[in-house]
Amino acid sequence: MVNTARRAVRTPQRGVPTFYPSGRYNVLNRMPKLPSYLAMRVPLLDLGEQYRALSEPIREAIDDVLASHRFILGPKVQAFEKAICAYCNVPHAVGVSSGTDALLAILMALGIGPGDAVITTPYTFFATAGCIARVGARPLFADIDPETYNISPSAIRECLEKNCQVDSDGASRAKSGEKVRAIVTVHLFGLCCEMDALHEISERFQLDLIEDAAQAIGAEFPFGESAAKAGTMGEVGFFSFYPSKNLGAAGDAGMIVCRDEALAKKLRAFREHGMEPRYFHHVIGGNFRLDEIQAAILGVKLPFLERWAAARRAAADFYGAEFARAELTERITPPAAPYRDRGLTNHHVYHQYVIRAPMRDALREHLDKREIETAIYYPLGLHEQKCFAYLGYKKGDFPETERAARETLALPIYPEISREAQRYVVDAIAEFYGSQPANQPKTT
Repeated sequence: MVNTARRAVRTPQRGVPTFYPSGRYNVLNRMPKLPSYLAMRVPLLDLGEQYRALSEPIREAIDDVLASHRFILGPKVQAFEKAICAYCNVPHAVGVSSGTDALLAILMALGIGPGDAVITTPYTFFATAGCIARVGARPLFADIDPETYNISPSAIRECLEKNCQVDSDGASRAKSGEKVRAIVTVHLFGLCCEMDALHEISERFQLDLIEDAAQAIGAEFPFGESAAKAGTMGEVGFFSFYPSKNLGAAGDAGMIVCRDEALAKKLRAFREHGMEPRYFHHVIGGNFRLDEIQAAILGVKLPFLERWAAARRAAADFYGAEFARAELTERITPPAAPYRDRGLTNHHVYHQYVIRAPMRDALREHLDKREIETAIYYPLGLHEQKCFAYLGYKKGDFPETERAARETLALPIYPEISREAQRYVVDAIAEFYGSQPANQPKTT
């Protein structure tokens, strides 16, 4: 459907722009209903404006690569690794082929495999637990915090104290016998986990702390006496540059960051089939190299990341104000921002803007009819996925994960989203709940 220009009219009751055809008001909040002919298309993500703004330097960077004939681990990869080190304030960055391969290389470099177990969240993209299983280790799940959707430190403690036993050497073992080696924490949707609590747990139980920061590059946490960026607070962290990420390539790409020089050297060998020096293989690695062209594109984009994160936060704040304006705060729950008042610039980078909503599936269908694109992250907890049935978990084992899978919905957000588009989204949500019984409870 072609976008249709709409005239803003101020209502005397609220003094904010809204749109209405004939004075018929939404029964939820007396906001005017939106007629079908005023529909606009609102994508979940639109990369068009970003590319239009940077197309010339991106093309020049690609042409440089093509002219150099250096397509694998060349100067563009080295320059981008150095830029990530400066951005994250870490000494080592290792460019790899994807976020998935980043975690796979980390687990291999740490020697995690058969006979080991790794604790992680069941509410995340499949690759987090999938990589643990691929190296032969056993995923152990711990439930999430209901407000942030990040893994719950108390659930991790419960997993270790109630579901594991301690050997004479102090190592924790799962009931199935595997030695617990690490925690993979996921900074979901652009918000850091409670890293101080997770650090305490990892030290107490002698576990490596691996940060899956695939969705959270640039996000900050008040760690110790200063702010620290996602990916830099554990033994090792990693990012994904999948095209839809806050910093996206034109294909698959990823990065590992760490402070330990020996680990960084090992990771560089593992990304090239375990080769060090060339054609000499002391370990079996993989083909996890970052493409030179992707590094060139990412190098152009990185200087704009902070500006884009600020624009995403501004869009998130506008959604919050609009939900209040539309009297929706008793129906839907916006994303939590627990570090907002902790003196951080990037307290949240809003890779996704995820709400809790009663009648989520019906709401999504309603928004789809109004050409508003949404997404569900994620429709099943990993413990319910068929491929993980062998782990022995059952429905009900992780109630907060299962509730989030039923109730959460991602709304459109990207740096260039217009306030008109956001207001259209909120008005469409208000329209939906205005047609529902007034006693429909808010999700909690």
